[in-house]
Amino acid sequence: MLLTRTITSVTPRRFIPVASSSSFCLPSSPLIYSSFSPSFMSSVSVTESTDCLQVQGHVQYNTPDHITPSNVHTSPLEQFHIWFNQAREANVREPDAMSLSTATASGIPSSRMVLFKQLDKRGFVFYTNYTSRKSRELEENPQAALLFFWREMSRQVRVLGRVEKLSKEESEEYFKSRPVGTRLGAWASHQSNVIGEDYLANRLAEVQERFGVQASDREGDVPLPDFWGGWRVIPSEVEFWLGKPSRLHDRVRYLRVESSPDDQPRWTIDRLSP
Repeated sequence: MLLTRTITSVTPRRFIPVASSSSFCLPSSPLIYSSFSPSFMSSVSVTESTDCLQVQGHVQYNTPDHITPSNVHTSPLEQFHIWFNQAREANVREPDAMSLSTATASGIPSSRMVLFKQLDKRGFVFYTNYTSRKSRELEENPQAALLFFWREMSRQVRVLGRVEKLSKEESEEYFKSRPVGTRLGAWASHQSNVIGEDYLANRLAEVQERFGVQASDREGDVPLPDFWGGWRVIPSEVEFWLGKPSRLHDRVRYLRVESSPDDQPRWTIDRLSP
């Protein structure tokens, strides 16, 4: 399915100093520029001063289709499956990229982009180092939020839910499918720790010698580290968002019915105001 967006004209990026005595940039010198390559062009109107940058506008979304509670699948996981395949068919750049938000036990949030790896009947799976900041926060506060943004289609999917670790067998099965270089990288990286300039190169050399393979090898026996594996986000809420003109977007939200089983959850489906 080919979806279109209205894009305004673009001029090369340049900075315009604007004198301002207030906390906001003066709206007298708008500038439209592109911050993406031509094949993924986006334009915004901005006003800039020596200490301020203010966005004045944004392109209008113009998607031809609509979503409502009456035309989506009864399961948000099945609806996600449909949308994900459509994103792939529409040549969305990195449809598997998602924002993962976690929080400490005291509620301090953090977000980062990770790669979505699997959808099963329980939820959304990603893999990481279990000693990383994200994993430490998930251990403290086992709740997470995911966000997929498929810009080329003006679509978002928002997921909230509790998390669980995958079994070692599940993580091992996936780990064996990874290229040799990324398996060595999992051993070499003490993720989220402060390191020196030459640390990674030295660590990679150490693990290559330990396992007798090179990062460029196509095959090699590199086992799963004990500190690495998968997390599954079991959704309690899923929202599908479709960009529309004048910011009157389509929003459909699924809420899990309390006490319904993880393997066969029941859902209430509502339309939300944009």
